[in-house]
Amino acid sequence: MIKIEDIFIVDDEPSLQIFYKQILTFNGFKVAGIANNGIEAISMFKLFPNKPKIILMDQRMPEMSGIEASKIILQMDNRVKIIFITADTSVKEEALSIGAFLFIDKIFTIAELIDAINRAIESYVL
Repeated sequence: MIKIEDIFIVDDEPSLQIFYKQILTFNGFKVAGIANNGIEAISMFKLFPNKPKIILMDQRMPEMSGIEASKIILQMDNRVKIIFITADTSVKEEALSIGAFLFIDKIFTIAELIDAINRAIESYVL
């Protein structure tokens, strides 16, 4: 199995950013970066010398939504695995239809998050 360490966090909530970073670090993953909104996510993704393979993406953020940011990021690299983590379940079908790998409701367990990341790693094609 491929070991993919870099995960990019895109969420505008500081407490969730810290929570995700702690979970990921504790489980042996490396956080590539943290963006506060879709525009920042696109700018940061462009600048990563080694593109992260997995993105944890929120939907409702200031300046640009997760859906809009995902469309642009997937145009840059259609292999990246975007895991939507949002309370906005109304965008589930759209997120999956544009190429998101998984959709997780924001009420989730740590085990569900780690399982989703491991599934994304297993499906990543070099």
